[in-house]
Amino acid sequence: ISRLFYRLFHKDDVARTLLNLSKFEAINRCEQEVPEYFNFASDVLDKWTQLEKDGERPSTPAFWWINGMGSEVKWSFEELGFLSKKVANILSGPCGLQRVDRVVLILPRIPEWWLVNVACMRTGIVFLTGTTQLTAKDILYRLQASKAKGIITTDSLAPVVDSVASHCQSLKTKVILSEGRRDGWLNFKELFEAAPADHNCVKTKSQEPMTVFFTSGTTGSPKMAEHSHCSFGLGFAICGRDWLDLTPSDVMWNISDTGWVKAAIGCIFAPWLRGTCTFIHGMPQFEPKAILNTLSEYPVTTMCCAPTAYRMLVQHDLTSYKFKSLRHCLTGGEPLNPEVMFQWKNQTGLDIYEGYGQTEVVGLIKSTDKGMKIKPGSMGQPTPPYNVQVRESNLFGDNPEKTAATQRGNFYITGDRGLMDEDGYLWFVGRSDDVIISSGYRIGPFEVESALIEHPAVVESAVVSSPDPIRGEVVKAFVVLSPSFVSHDPEKLTLELQQHVKKLTAPYKYPRKMEFVQQLPKTVTGKIRRNELRKKEWGRD
Repeated sequence: ISRLFYRLFHKDDVARTLLNLSKFEAINRCEQEVPEYFNFASDVLDKWTQLEKDGERPSTPAFWWINGMGSEVKWSFEELGFLSKKVANILSGPCGLQRVDRVVLILPRIPEWWLVNVACMRTGIVFLTGTTQLTAKDILYRLQASKAKGIITTDSLAPVVDSVASHCQSLKTKVILSEGRRDGWLNFKELFEAAPADHNCVKTKSQEPMTVFFTSGTTGSPKMAEHSHCSFGLGFAICGRDWLDLTPSDVMWNISDTGWVKAAIGCIFAPWLRGTCTFIHGMPQFEPKAILNTLSEYPVTTMCCAPTAYRMLVQHDLTSYKFKSLRHCLTGGEPLNPEVMFQWKNQTGLDIYEGYGQTEVVGLIKSTDKGMKIKPGSMGQPTPPYNVQVRESNLFGDNPEKTAATQRGNFYITGDRGLMDEDGYLWFVGRSDDVIISSGYRIGPFEVESALIEHPAVVESAVVSSPDPIRGEVVKAFVVLSPSFVSHDPEKLTLELQQHVKKLTAPYKYPRKMEFVQQLPKTVTGKIRRNELRKKEWGRD
């Protein structure tokens, strides 16, 4: 992906000296230099607070949370600022964390997750979010790899953290969100009640690290992808305007696990940059009926969720629901079947606009923006400032190191395979590596194979993607059994191995399909072996 200059184009006239969004968009297009200093909390959120006070923003809240059982939280930008400053004082006070220290944040969809995110920006503390599905092994790896000095989590995960904390030399502070106390932990609620609300936001440099995400790869454990204050804080200005089509009057519901980059993009940076209300349902698991009922009862104007979610939603009679305010639907994270788009359109009258990005990249790479022609199955056209090209995988001949590199000259290699038509629309074909994308989750096969090999029944295994009508693709394991387990009941042994994997790594990674084989393809590398099995599984030559 190489950078270009794009002509200045404004869809709306939002150019105030207090919050100059047109300047941010010009920076996105590489038409203006990135400022030396930038902080999303002080340069965006606090500016919206002032616009609220001046009566220049609609009365919609900045944050709106429900749990489906009667509880509800609504904050204006002013209230968000007040509360996040209290949390900032907790982090830099009792927690003893300092600027550029790292803190791991593992919380479900609860309001405190948003407060801690903003508080970290205010203090210059680098935050690393994680899904609540992480196991002890996952948490240990993240704490050790990041050298995090703090962790904030719930009472259900606190015992898991304690089981590995002694192996994490950098970990100094543990904070628990709980009604009760726990030895060795600071209680968030107690600290919050006592914390002052006066706080001066640190002056962070634009290129200073702000957040780190773990992303699965072909080999080894998940890798860290670091983003700066400007890359996320400014990088989604055009995305919020053109793809999400957001205004301060909108209410956006981005359905995403708090551990993933999509939550940061769609629940914090893109909507709040546009002054849009972020709407959240605290449901612990995806429930189609709860989604549809919520859209019927609340004034959500914009919804973004994974293709898997749409596949589940269209299985219901959508014509029996009357969505209150929904006008714009989006998806990303994995390919969306054209048939699902047709079903959604036929039953709701609404199109689905697809976008494509990666954890490692700033902003969207490709998207079908509002007003563009929709080509079902396509991810859309390249977005500013990126020049996206489909290149041959053997571009650099027999040099395996260059071929494997993610940067070649002025191009970043995404690792995805695709096709481009004469209009510049792109279609996702698959990964050039072994990474499995299931229900929007990115899963490295090596992690699953490493978990399987720890079971005495497994001699060796190969993990690949397998087609699935709901999730797009799922994890499938080809397993060679130890002689003493060959005679075991296949169904019982499959369940046993699945439960084994769930205990050793995050549950979403377990193999939903399993096939016992006498031997695996005899190849030089695991990658070539997986490639052969994957071709057979998908019926490709």
